[in-house]
Amino acid sequence: MTVKTGLLLSGGIDSIAIAFWKRPDIALTIDYGQLSALGETQAAAAVCASLGIPHEILRIDCSALGSGDLAGRAHLPQAPVTEWWPYRNQLLVTIGAAYLMSFDVSALLLGCVRTDASHADGRPEFIDLLSRLLGLQEGKMRLSAPAQALSSIELIRESNVPRDLLAWAHSCHVSNFACGYCRGCQKHFETMKAIGLGPY
Repeated sequence: MTVKTGLLLSGGIDSIAIAFWKRPDIALTIDYGQLSALGETQAAAAVCASLGIPHEILRIDCSALGSGDLAGRAHLPQAPVTEWWPYRNQLLVTIGAAYLMSFDVSALLLGCVRTDASHADGRPEFIDLLSRLLGLQEGKMRLSAPAQALSSIELIRESNVPRDLLAWAHSCHVSNFACGYCRGCQKHFETMKAIGLGPY
């Protein structure tokens, strides 16, 4: 039986590298009401067009649930970092799995890397538990994060993603253009500098 793979593609460095590395059958970008939604969807669309991967964009307004940088509001006291959005990965995986079910996707890929363990929903045990939960339900979709043991730099090296493809990456948490100050932009600049791409 053929396993059809889907990737939740945010348009950031990590998910772009995974798109090139794993070549999913389809990619999905979700505009869930985050401030940077347009920048993310444009980046993801450009990457998919370059790689010949079918690309879906789903717009579903969950902004009322958000907090922190991504929502343009003060972060909650429970937030481990300023961009924390309550239950975001759980929300996006659930929405993405539900949407991709009609495309016969049975394996869903998530772009978590090792440093995402600063969020509980970026840790291997969370990915495993959520995969088991999906597998208990009709459709029996499974979830994996193929780069969860790697740093962003290690992922870039392992995937051998071309630099011109990475140039599309949009990592800003607060705008459709790089603000240069948020944690997403800082990670982006540090990663690009480490691989020798860009005058940072």
